[in-house]
Amino acid sequence: MCKQGASTNKAHDQTASPPTMAHLKFTVNGERHELDLDTRTTLLDALREHLHLTGTKKGCDHGQCGACTTIVNGRRINACLTLAVMHQDAEITTIEGLGTPDNLHPLQAAFIKHDGYQCGYCTPGQICSSVGMLKELQAGIPSHVTDDLLATPQFTAEEVRERMSGNICRCGAYSNILAAITDVAGSQPE
Repeated sequence: MCKQGASTNKAHDQTASPPTMAHLKFTVNGERHELDLDTRTTLLDALREHLHLTGTKKGCDHGQCGACTTIVNGRRINACLTLAVMHQDAEITTIEGLGTPDNLHPLQAAFIKHDGYQCGYCTPGQICSSVGMLKELQAGIPSHVTDDLLATPQFTAEEVRERMSGNICRCGAYSNILAAITDVAGSQPE
């Protein structure tokens, strides 16, 4: 009985090892940042908790709602699903970096014009995703609904809906969001 008690006490005496830290450098919204972060820190938490850029929202924290969508090296990603250490020297754009109240990004202005923001919680992710989605279309990247994978994808409502399907709006402003994206894209989807 003494041996068992001794090993139990020994287990309680052990302390957890400190987290592994990493020195990170990246550019966020045009400004260079250096942070010492726990290697388990998501990009979302680095942006919100360490850089105090709270426009990027934590919705589901599982990559299902799109509220945390940011643009990293020109591509839209879910910031909750990626670790900050994976983005050493990256160029990161959040909603705060797209425009300012005095100089809105065209998609920000279109979301206001077409009432695509409703409660506003998902709006930063919706706008960042829209920016990335339009760049994907311009680059000719097909989606799951693109009929001809060798042809340039066309701007259609079906393409936009498919490409934006990772961004959920609980208020149901989807038709307004489509109108805002269409306004900026400059064409009427089929």
